[in-house]
Amino acid sequence: MRPAAVGFQCPECVKEGAKATRSGRTAYGGLRPTDASRTSIVLIALNAAVWIGILATGGNGSRVLDFLVLRTQGLCQSPTVLFDSTQSACDAGGGTWLPGVVDGAYWQVVTSMFSHVSPLHIGFNMLALWVLGPQLELAVGRVRFLALYFVSGLAGSAMVLWFGPEFAYGGTLGASGAIFGLMGALAVVAFKVGGDVRGILTWIGINFVLTFAIANISWQGHLGGFLAGSAVGAILVYAPRQRRTAIQVAGVAAVALVVVAAILARIAALS
Repeated sequence: MRPAAVGFQCPECVKEGAKATRSGRTAYGGLRPTDASRTSIVLIALNAAVWIGILATGGNGSRVLDFLVLRTQGLCQSPTVLFDSTQSACDAGGGTWLPGVVDGAYWQVVTSMFSHVSPLHIGFNMLALWVLGPQLELAVGRVRFLALYFVSGLAGSAMVLWFGPEFAYGGTLGASGAIFGLMGALAVVAFKVGGDVRGILTWIGINFVLTFAIANISWQGHLGGFLAGSAVGAILVYAPRQRRTAIQVAGVAAVALVVVAAILARIAALS
C-alpha cells in the first residue's frame, strides 16, 4: 500500500483494475471507464453543491439542513423541545417542526449522505472519496461502483435508525457511511489480488478508533456502511466468471433489499 493524503493507494488493486478484456470490460465485469475519476468528481460536486446551499441558508441554523439530515423521529424545536409533540401541535404552539423518517421524511436516508456543515467534515470525506473512488471504479466499473457507494450509504442510514438516538435535535449527516463502505470494498479487493493489506487495515482500524474516541461521530453510520461495503465488494470480486453479471446483480440486490427491509422495519416498529 502506498500512503496517500487520506487513506492508501493500492498498486495491486489498480493494476488488477487496469486489466480489460477485448470487450472493454474491467477485471470484475464492469464496462471499462474512459476516465475512472469522473464519477467521483460528480459525487464530490454534488456534495459540495449541497454544502454551499446549506451554508448560504444559515449553516447549522439552516431550515434546508433541517429537512436533509437523518432524524429518526420528528421533534418540535421551541423554548422547550417537546419530543412527543405532533407537527400540528408544534405549529400551533409556535414551534419549528423538525421532520424525521418515521414521520414520513423518507428522503433523509439519502439526502443525509450528501449533507455537511463543517468544512473539515466535508473536506476529509471528499478527499477520501477522491483517493478511493477512482481505484474502485477502475476495478469494478462505473455502475457497480455507484451501487457500492449508495448501498453502503443506505446501510449507514439503516444502522443509525436502529441504533442511533431515537430523538436527536442535530440529526446525523455526512458521506462517511458511503466512504467507510469504499474502505471495506478496497480491503476486499486487496485481499482478492493478494496485495499487502496491512496498510489499509491499519488505516481502517485508526478510523474506527477515532470513530469511537471522538464525541458526536456516528459510529452507527460508519459501521453500517463498512459492513455493507465489504459485503458488496466481496460479491463483486468473488463472483465466478461464469454468469458473473447475473450473480453480481442478484447479490448486490439482495444486500440492498436487506437494507431497505431494515429501514422499513424500523419505521413500522416506531410508527
